[in-house]
Amino acid sequence: MQKIGSFLIILGLLSIVATYFDRVPKILAWIYQWGDNTAWAIKIGVIVLGVVLYLAGGKKQRA
Repeated sequence: MQKIGSFLIILGLLSIVATYFDRVPKILAWIYQWGDNTAWAIKIGVIVLGVVLYLAGGKKQRA
């Protein structure tokens, strides 16, 4: 789960940085159909989901 979380975090951060250079990852180009505010919400949501998955896939506790 940490690999998927890391991928989502990187994807979200790259999409935010790429927005300032007028470049959008093809996998996230569809989010702009609903406007900029919704696109920002989705990008932030992708990052938050990535963080949750990364933390959920952490070390398991011994019983």
